[in-house]
Amino acid sequence: MTSQEIRTLTDQYIMHTYGRFPVAIDHGEGARLYDPEGREYIDFTSGIGVSDMGYGYQPWVDAIAKQSNKLGHISNLFYTESPAKLAQTLCQRTGMSCAFFANGGGEANEGMIKLARKYSFDKYGKGRATIITLNNSFHGRTITTLVATGQEVFHNYFFPFTEGFRYADANSLESLKAEAGEDVCAVMVELVQGEGGVLPLDQDYVQAVARLCRERDWLLLVDEVQTGVGRTGTLFAFQQYGVTPDVVSFAKGIAGGLPMSGILANEKCRDVLGPGMHATTFGGNPVCAAAGLVVQNTLTDAFLEDVQAKGTYLQNQIESMGLPCFGKTRGMGLMIGIEVRDGYTNKEIAARLIEHGLLVLTAGPGMRLLPPLVITKEEMDRGLAIMRETLG
Repeated sequence: MTSQEIRTLTDQYIMHTYGRFPVAIDHGEGARLYDPEGREYIDFTSGIGVSDMGYGYQPWVDAIAKQSNKLGHISNLFYTESPAKLAQTLCQRTGMSCAFFANGGGEANEGMIKLARKYSFDKYGKGRATIITLNNSFHGRTITTLVATGQEVFHNYFFPFTEGFRYADANSLESLKAEAGEDVCAVMVELVQGEGGVLPLDQDYVQAVARLCRERDWLLLVDEVQTGVGRTGTLFAFQQYGVTPDVVSFAKGIAGGLPMSGILANEKCRDVLGPGMHATTFGGNPVCAAAGLVVQNTLTDAFLEDVQAKGTYLQNQIESMGLPCFGKTRGMGLMIGIEVRDGYTNKEIAARLIEHGLLVLTAGPGMRLLPPLVITKEEMDRGLAIMRETLG
């Protein structure tokens, strides 16, 4: 099919829930994507932080084909090898105790919320179920994770919303304490607020929140749907903050492009959810887990150090251009935010860059870059050149 034919068919038969750019993608290699007519795009999005191994990564392709030929799905009523191995790897690399696998980020955060409320119910009974999240956060698009999201713009249309959330300002322990009460069971944070604009939390603040949670027996819940799986230059961002959460969620890059997510819980929380209390038919799919094992095997210490170096290189190069539309950069690893100066809009900038062959994302009022973790210097330089030529 041609690009136009794909766009026409999509517009006719798929709900119009996405503001799509007028680009159809047919195939990819490394950090380069191609439309059906063969036009090349440098990818600084990785499918919104999902395709961390880029496109056509042969070990990933081979693992999916091998597992698909062996067993595609069997449900969690029986034991299978690849999810067990993936859970073992994640726990051993993080110091967590156990995993639960799901399908998407919102579902993972729902599981984390349920676990926190069940932990408190088991220990204290009813009346202690409120979770404090941060203003400007984003935690998903289910009814519950929408209200957990600390952005009022999302709290519309889908009434009635789930109760039991309050919001505090990021990097303000005083604001958090002001929302505290006998009804609180947990605090949930993104260590880098992704959709809110790629805003890293201060390390001192995060460590103070962790201490407060321990003092009051609140669970510390860390949403690493976007920051996890090597994106920030360590396997999980919390490993750079000097804290260990009670529960951490993950998704996006975990299976390198296949739908998979989950949560990791510490020893204190490993048995909170028993048989029949939480489940998902497709979670822990053996094909997705086989793909996830390839991702884990690729994310060596040396590879993760290189992710940090690539992120530093991109930030330095963007700032050195002195483009009139861009201010400062920020972020961790290959999760990069760029300020957009007054007089420009991020959507206008994104449209221009995409038109000229560089795929980028927006976040809050700024730009967001989430390149594949395997991106080469040549691919980064080509993307930077498009940025310079288009916006200079």
